[in-house]
Amino acid sequence: MSKQALEVRSVEPRPLPPIADRVPAVRLDPKERLPVLQEFEARKTVHQLVAVLLCLGGALILGVLFTPWQQTVPGFGRVVALAPVERPQTIDAPIEGRIVRWHVMEGSRVKAGDLVCEISDNDPRLLERLQLERDAVAGRLAAARLREAEMAARISELEAALRADLDSAEARVRQADDRLRAAEQSVEAARASQLAAQQNLDRTRLLFPKGLRSKRDLELAEADATRTEAELRRAEAALSEARNARLAALAERDRVQRDRMAALKDARAAQAVAAAEVASSTQALTQTEVRLARQQTQMVTAPRDGRILRLLAQPGGEILKPGDPVAAFVPDPGRTVAELWIHGNDLPLVSVGRLARLQFEGWPAVQFVGWPSVAVGTFGGRVLLIDATDNGQGNFRVLVEPDPHDQPWPDERFLRQGVRAKGWIMLNSVPLWFEVWRRLNGFPPVLTFENRGTFGKSLPRTEDQKK
Repeated sequence: MSKQALEVRSVEPRPLPPIADRVPAVRLDPKERLPVLQEFEARKTVHQLVAVLLCLGGALILGVLFTPWQQTVPGFGRVVALAPVERPQTIDAPIEGRIVRWHVMEGSRVKAGDLVCEISDNDPRLLERLQLERDAVAGRLAAARLREAEMAARISELEAALRADLDSAEARVRQADDRLRAAEQSVEAARASQLAAQQNLDRTRLLFPKGLRSKRDLELAEADATRTEAELRRAEAALSEARNARLAALAERDRVQRDRMAALKDARAAQAVAAAEVASSTQALTQTEVRLARQQTQMVTAPRDGRILRLLAQPGGEILKPGDPVAAFVPDPGRTVAELWIHGNDLPLVSVGRLARLQFEGWPAVQFVGWPSVAVGTFGGRVLLIDATDNGQGNFRVLVEPDPHDQPWPDERFLRQGVRAKGWIMLNSVPLWFEVWRRLNGFPPVLTFENRGTFGKSLPRTEDQKK
């Protein structure tokens, strides 16, 4: 190619004019341009609002899915002392009479044994009469005890006499037995002699006709037979007498035993009567001494350290009976607890040792039920006792003590007995979505692994459930 042609091709292209110069400008009237801009800005605002709502919805869904929620059982009650003797009570009149002087006023602080009031009986000589009655009863008791001692001695004597008489009667019975045996032996001997004499007489009678025995031998044999016969009759009579004597000795022994036993029973009955009189006199003496002691203790004192709440009796004119209240008394509590009442439907979920959060009346607090860690002005507690039965209205009492691992409760100046309290007993920690789902379906706060179903089994086990 020629040099001229190369030069033509290497010429730089000429710049085009701007589009605005090439395209004819659209001229909008100011009245037509304003609605367009407003529509564009409105669409931009809607897009921004939708983006914000989508972000908030996503954050809400994430919060519902992963935010933990603390399940609780609510309860309402008041602050009380743990020991029943430290709860509000009344000071009663020990005797019948009138109050003559008060030593305290409403709101006074007292210690155990401090004088509260003085009571005087209507009868000014009642103490003297009671002392005389006590002396009379004491004398009757001494006489009854003396009579009981005498009866005891009489019984001992009768028992000794019974043993002696029985021994004597037994000795006489043994003597009669000996005489009976001797008489029996005598009868046996007499029978043997009589048999020998009779045999001798028979032989003599056989030999006498033959001339072998003399007439005298026959007569002697006959006399000997007669004598032995008489001795046998006498021995048999002695045997019968010995038998009768033995029977008499036995009868005498039985009579002595019956007589002594009857006397012994009478003495024992008299001793029982004396013992009953001793018991009756002792009871009467005790009652008299109690009445006397009550009349002597005309000073009413405070049973414990505490404060006089209200005076319930008027001095001078009002007559009091034993047991009538004279003053309302609030002891100093040694250990305070919160007495909460929970519904019976929530009772199976609560157990001893469960943690709780408490809000006391008059103490500023901000409570977040599902997040107790961010609560302000509440105090920790622990379930100490659950009543075995309800109050007749389906509510059960739960005593909550301070949690030793949490902030201590307010002092007595702020936390007095009777201050109302609201509490939340902590159960398990679950995801927020589960709590929303549970409330929508009306399920109880805690489901056991046996009845919670497939959906509940996917939840993680809490520390209480692992235990």
